[in-house]
Amino acid sequence: MENQISPIDINNIKINRRLFLALGALGLASPIFLYLLNRYFQLPNIIIILTDDQGYQDLGVYGSPDIKTPHIDKIAAQGVKFTDFYAPTAACSPSRAALLTGCYARRLSINGVFFPQGTNIGDKNDNWRKGLRPEEITIAELLKQKNYATACIGKWHLGDLPVFLPTEQGFDYYYGIPYSNDMKEVIDPDNPEVKKYAKLMRNTETLEEPVQDQSTLTKRYTAEAIKFITENQKKPFFLYLPHNMPHVPLAASADFKGKSPRGLYGDTVEEIDWSTGEIIQTLKKLGIYDNTLVIFTSDNGPWLIKGRDGGSAAPLRGGKLSSLTFPALEGGFRVPCVMQWPKFIPPGLVCPELASAIDLYATIAAIVDVDIPANGIIIDSINILHLMTKAGAKSPRDTFLYYHINGKLHAIRWQNWKYHLAEAVPEERNRLYDLATDPGESKDVAAVYPDVVAEMINKAKLLGDEIENNRRRIGLWKPETGG
Repeated sequence: MENQISPIDINNIKINRRLFLALGALGLASPIFLYLLNRYFQLPNIIIILTDDQGYQDLGVYGSPDIKTPHIDKIAAQGVKFTDFYAPTAACSPSRAALLTGCYARRLSINGVFFPQGTNIGDKNDNWRKGLRPEEITIAELLKQKNYATACIGKWHLGDLPVFLPTEQGFDYYYGIPYSNDMKEVIDPDNPEVKKYAKLMRNTETLEEPVQDQSTLTKRYTAEAIKFITENQKKPFFLYLPHNMPHVPLAASADFKGKSPRGLYGDTVEEIDWSTGEIIQTLKKLGIYDNTLVIFTSDNGPWLIKGRDGGSAAPLRGGKLSSLTFPALEGGFRVPCVMQWPKFIPPGLVCPELASAIDLYATIAAIVDVDIPANGIIIDSINILHLMTKAGAKSPRDTFLYYHINGKLHAIRWQNWKYHLAEAVPEERNRLYDLATDPGESKDVAAVYPDVVAEMINKAKLLGDEIENNRRRIGLWKPETGG
């Protein structure tokens, strides 16, 4: 592919970029030479597209029989498809917190979902006063060290009070709904059968409350994303685009509604695919396609209790943690993930290795040459750049912890093994599965491999205890202090 560098060369980017800067500082290179070096070693643009409650199977490239996603499928064809990629947790807020900070949500003391004031759950135990602690260092704040332009467009869900909004966490610009699109229900006084939800914001200003027409959300987010990309095409930018769909209530614009055989759920996913295609086309039009890393994934598995309005995690069992008794099955945690970066990722890679959205933090820091951890903080993120760029690379991550929304560690994956701990629900407790041959978790082999069980119990205790001993406090707004 034109302008592509072999995967091994990416290891030298830090050294080469530093050499380029040193030559410029010392005046030892001509302006033309420096211009060419800058074009070659310039920092990449980074786009993370995150869907809400999209199941493992719900893309064409992951085998969906009735949802067409040609633009997202092409990302996989032009780059890498992960088969064993994990959302940090199986619920919205903790998953997003972990992605943006590189830490298990339990380390951040974020177990469940944040609700706004004026809702039953939000008002109970002052949940509405909680959010991601402002002192946590997000991906956006890492990239600000390299003078990136940063924007969050879409669903935030890490606290909707001013102190918790994206503009306080390294983002120059925010446009979207600060929590789930089914929260804060409002009855239309002119039509009591019509329910509207949520609020739409720009930076710290509320534009609509409730949102009048959710069927326009994906198109509005797309327009905002393209505007941001266009305005910042001359410098490196980070676009975090967390869509509200396909979380319920589902809504698709007139161009997509009723078009998918999968019903309204399929309509919303296909509109997100269109949105992704529009963004890719914009990158090509502006001449910045080759040096833009695009990552597409989901915040957790499908909301199965919604029936046809939920997605599919086939061939996995389970889905999003929709109740406190739902077990930590694969379908809630393992999600689709495709990436492209034409300048560095060869086309057509398929990575079967263990990786997680938690790992995007350390990976992006390595790409832009930012040292972590910052300020001595402990993170759980591991650099997976080799998995993204080199066929046959082995994962630096050999374990993954499945935390429940009650804060308990329910299961652990180690290499190809998955063990449901004593904390798990009775139906899965003390069961061992070989995910290499049994991703659907149908055959318990604990009795066959007692040594593996013992090793995994020990690992779970060591890793779990470390997180508990180094757990940081959740963000809590105190009215008396204003912070």
